[in-house]
Amino acid sequence: MVNGESNAKVALITGANKGLRLEMSRQLAQHGLTVLIAARKLQAAEEAATILKNEGLKAQAIALDVNDSAQIQAAAQEIGDQFGKLDVLINNAGVMLDGEWAISNASSVSMDTLRKTFDTNFFALVEVTQALLPLILKSQSGRIVNMASIEGSLALHADPNSFIYDSKPFAYNASKAAVNSFTVHLAHALRNTPVKVNSAHPGWVKTELGGEGAMMDITEGAKTGVQLATLPDDGVSGGFFHLGQPVPW
Repeated sequence: MVNGESNAKVALITGANKGLRLEMSRQLAQHGLTVLIAARKLQAAEEAATILKNEGLKAQAIALDVNDSAQIQAAAQEIGDQFGKLDVLINNAGVMLDGEWAISNASSVSMDTLRKTFDTNFFALVEVTQALLPLILKSQSGRIVNMASIEGSLALHADPNSFIYDSKPFAYNASKAAVNSFTVHLAHALRNTPVKVNSAHPGWVKTELGGEGAMMDITEGAKTGVQLATLPDDGVSGGFFHLGQPVPW
């Protein structure tokens, strides 16, 4: 237990060492949670944790390459041994390998790009969640937040009047649609538990992925994930949201 505080809430964010993910870690820690900052390299996680510690926040580093099954199991063991539970899981680690947003490449995207995208954005997300679920079920108010994207909305992609209609990087979009499907199915599987499962669209944020032309700063972009991670007991489960508003599936 952290300093003997058995009721202290603990959150894990994957790929959390920089950008939007680090800001979500910061905001959750500002809510009083102990945040486990996960990154592929322990040194990167430790450097990010030090930033938050220097701000007077509770943060720890943990090595977790979401594409490494052994590391996933090791992380679950480490969290279980130290804390005995996990209150919040934010599945944030992800890649965009299609190259450009304003393309339509379903007829040409390589199988290698598809497989690598799904390996990180979908299969790893499911594996991490399943490995950590026993610990989340030990929480009195477990929360799972899957960082999806409005690019995964089939309804908006099918609408010629939608502002994302011409943004068709197939591998990325399809992987995020699959994440949304997992959210719906997992929420149903856990419907009789205190655990709430939701998908988040952070918005178009100024990050390495979003680019400098994005409309939202990192502080604003972190809010949706944090809101869903701190839902009250009567909060929604099985939804897709951006800043408290539903996003079409």
